[in-house]
Formats: sequence, structure tokens, C-alpha cells
Amino acid sequence: MEHVSLEDAVAHHVRPGDTVQVLCGHSRWTAAAREMARQHWGGDAGFTLVMLSLSSLGALFFRGKMVRRVITTYSGDTFPTYTPNPIFQEAYGSGAVDVEHWSILTFTQRLEAAARGLPAMVTGSLQGSSMASNHDFTVADTSFGPVGLLAPLAPDVTLVHGAVADREGNVVLSEPLLEGAWGAWAARRGVVETVERVVESLDGLGHRVKIPAHRVLAVVEAPFGAHPGGLYAPQTPVASYGEDIPFWSEARTATRQDFDGWARHWVLEPATHDGYLERLGRERLDWLSSRTDPESWRQDAEDHPVDATTAPSKWEHAAAYGARELEAVAKAHDADAVLAGAGVANLAAWVAVARARAGGSAIRLTAELGLWGYTPTPADPYIFNHRVFPGSPLLADASTVLGMVVGGPGTCTIACLGAAQVDREGNLNSTLIPGGPFLVGSGGANDVASRAAACVVVALARPDRMVERVGFVTSPGSRVTSVVTDLGVLRRLDGELRIAAVPSGPGPVDERVRAFVGGCGWDVAVATSVSELDPVTTDEVLALRRYDPERLFLA
Repeated sequence: MEHVSLEDAVAHHVRPGDTVQVLCGHSRWTAAAREMARQHWGGDAGFTLVMLSLSSLGALFFRGKMVRRVITTYSGDTFPTYTPNPIFQEAYGSGAVDVEHWSILTFTQRLEAAARGLPAMVTGSLQGSSMASNHDFTVADTSFGPVGLLAPLAPDVTLVHGAVADREGNVVLSEPLLEGAWGAWAARRGVVETVERVVESLDGLGHRVKIPAHRVLAVVEAPFGAHPGGLYAPQTPVASYGEDIPFWSEARTATRQDFDGWARHWVLEPATHDGYLERLGRERLDWLSSRTDPESWRQDAEDHPVDATTAPSKWEHAAAYGARELEAVAKAHDADAVLAGAGVANLAAWVAVARARAGGSAIRLTAELGLWGYTPTPADPYIFNHRVFPGSPLLADASTVLGMVVGGPGTCTIACLGAAQVDREGNLNSTLIPGGPFLVGSGGANDVASRAAACVVVALARPDRMVERVGFVTSPGSRVTSVVTDLGVLRRLDGELRIAAVPSGPGPVDERVRAFVGGCGWDVAVATSVSELDPVTTDEVLALRRYDPERLFLA
């Protein structure tokens, strides 16, 4: 293990043609990934990029013509909203970059199989989805029944940002860890590690060391090396800092405008990490440090007051109805937890769980990042919110949440999901429209839909969203019990999704049923008895807007 500059560490250990994992964890990014882009920009390096979530900065590897193949679960923007990214869409659509789509749990399990030296890993995900056709997944007939098996995935080198390391190279990483450190153990050559600080001793921190020295090729001291991601580092000798959401949003905007100019300013011109930090400026770095205060949401709420006057949007109607449905389904199952997908479904879940807990329920929120029992803060609509980490009673990783909390025998978890499309069987598509655009991918949706006790889907009732048959099954619909929309609720009755409720209003119920039928792209069945949904109340709308006062998702 060597102590070198960031430039030398990447130059010596990241080679053209390598399979390179950029570990996301809760930080999403590492200075070594930026340096990799700087050194190989335009050089046709032929990398295979292994990265659980590309987010907007993943577009650097595409625009710089560095990658030929990508193994991932999510190829899209994250801030300010979860959207398809045109650079990924063009690369995948043209065939310039080959892509393998996985779910969060199966991506993680493949790295785990390689780290453990196993020929395969058993999984409960993927069956019934289009991803089941991946050549590194198979279903084997065994004496225990059909078993899903995943091939191992071993990168050549893994890039990681951690809190601290000692001079031998032992590295401290803090939960929540998302895909965990499996890739660091699995990497054929080892790990290029950036840390906030190299210290003399890790006495008392042995339980936080996730990567031992013999797996580390180089350690580089790089303060704020996760930027624009954040770093959670409690009980360590370094300070935590939050995510730079404005920076992520600027990167997203640049991918639709002058991305080359943006990359030149932030990646190609700063020759050193210190030069990059100088461009960010001390004031910005100090502000990011303040974002780790669990009470810092109060300033955000003051800056973005909740609008109590604007009439509810279609999404707000869908979310309010969705929160009611989710609360009822969770109560019927005596559920322990709710795991929600990003966006409107997530906001609906937060409102439903808060309401249930206020009524005496012990139900908790969980998230694939590795959160159990977290409490969302007002004025922040994102699941990856560093301010909720200190108050969460359990911080772990995706293997814990998606492998045990969801689908484990001792915990009943209900899912609340969204998707670009949902079909008459409840199948969800968030990956691609055959013959049309690439969307974003599965993330953890396939794992949750495959294993949760029940799934509530929140969507808009439009024929292009509610289709007879999705062209790509991201998540199987067998556990979908309800599809909640702005025009009413479909429930699984007698084995099929039927119109079971419509909003109350003037005129005959049949008129509102016909409007709902018109929002579905198939000859949808209607329940024998259709109930009427009480009007969405001001309190319900304000509860949603309290989390999303800018209405980034709700509008």
C-alpha cells in the first residue's frame, strides 16, 4: 500500500480496459472518479464501469468516451428530481455503450459472491422481470424448488471514499453503506481509497474498519473527497458534511446544455484536488458542513414556505389517495415497515406512516440505502437525506434492508412504488420503452416488488402510463394489490386489477368511472361495487407539501 498523490494513485492503478467500480455508499462519489475522468477524457479507455447509481456525474464517463460497457441499477438524474438523462439515453440507444440492468440487491449480491469466492449467489429477485434474461442470472431446478442464481462480479479495481485511514491503509467507512464494501473485497487488484484524513491510529474504531490494509493499493488524503456527495462520519476524527444538491442540479442542467464546458471547468482544468476545492470556495464548503445538523432543515423551511393557496395538482390527489390506501393496506397486514420508491410514492408513504404512528401504530420507515426507522425532515423530499442518519435507530446497508427487512420471515414490509408505466397485471416499467426512450432503471424497485408482502403503486391515470402490457418488466406485478391514481383506485379483486373507487363529486358515479376507464390503456374491469373517495383535504395536501414545499415532485 502506498501514500501518493491523487493523480499518481489513479495513473498507477486505473488502467485502460479495466473493469472499475465506483463505490456509491451514502456518499455517491469519490475524488478518484473525478480524477479518472480527468486523466482519460477523450482517450477511448474502454472501461467497464460498475456503478450502482450513475446519477448526473456518471455522464462524465460517457461524454469523455471512456466507457464501452456499464453494469448498473440506475442511469438517470437524482437532483432536483429523478429524470432520464439524455447522455445516457443517446449512448444506450445508439449502442455506443452496452449496458446491463440489475436491481440494487442483485448488483450487491453479485459483488458479494465474488468477494466470498463463490460460483453463484442465491437471490429472490429478478424472476418475472425482463432482467431475468441477463446472461449472469439463471433459475435452477433444485430439490428445494426453483432457485434464482447470480454469477459473481469482480471489478479489477474499486474506487472508494472513506472517512479516515491509518498509515497501514485500514479504512473506516460509516453506515449507511448501500451496496456495502463487497466490491472492495472482490476487486482483483484492490482499492484506490480517498479519505478525509490519514491518522496515526484507529484505536477504538476497529468496528468501523470495513476495508483492511491488504486490500488497499493506495490511500490519498482528500478532504471533501466525496463532493458533491456528502459524508457521514460520526465518532471519527473528521467532520461530516452534507450533499451539494445545487451542484448536482447544475450538473444535470449542463448535460442538457454545454456539458463539455461544465466538465472543462469542474473536471479537466483543476489539475489537483486542492485546485478543485479552491474553485468550490471556502464559503460553499462551510455551508455543506452545516448541512449535517439535523435541525438545518428549519432554514430550508424558512427559505421555502409551504404554499397553502394553490389548488391540489393531479399528483397531489394521487399522493393523498395513495397515503390513505397505503395506511389501510399496512393495517390489514399488521405491517412492521414501509419501503417507498423515490418521488411522489415516497411522499405518500411518509404521510401514511406519520399518520399511522400518530394513531398508535409501531410501523416504521425503511430505505434501501440501509435505513431503518428513520424520520424524514420537512423541506427535504429526498430519501438520501443525511440529516436523518443521526436519529435513525439502525443504519446498515442494502443487503440488510432488501434482503431481510423486505421478504425476511420476521418482518412484514409493505411497498409503495411509482413507475413510468404500470400494466393490467400490475407489472411496472421504469427502464425503457421498446422502440422509444431509455428511462432510468430499477434501483431497488424490483427487489421490493419481488419480496414485499404487498405493493401499492401511485401513478397518474393516463393511457400512456396505464398500458395493457409494459414492453419491459422492471418489477413484476404479482404482489401489487392496489394502483392509486388521480382518477381513482384499482384493487386486485378476483385475481385482476379492477376499478374499485373513484373520487366523490357531482353527477352519477358512472361518469367518474368512465373517466377512469378512459385513463387506462386497456379494457379495464370494474368492481361490482365502486366506492367513492372522500375529497382530498387541505390538511392532506399540506402534509405532502411540508416535505416538498418547492413542489419538485408534487407539481
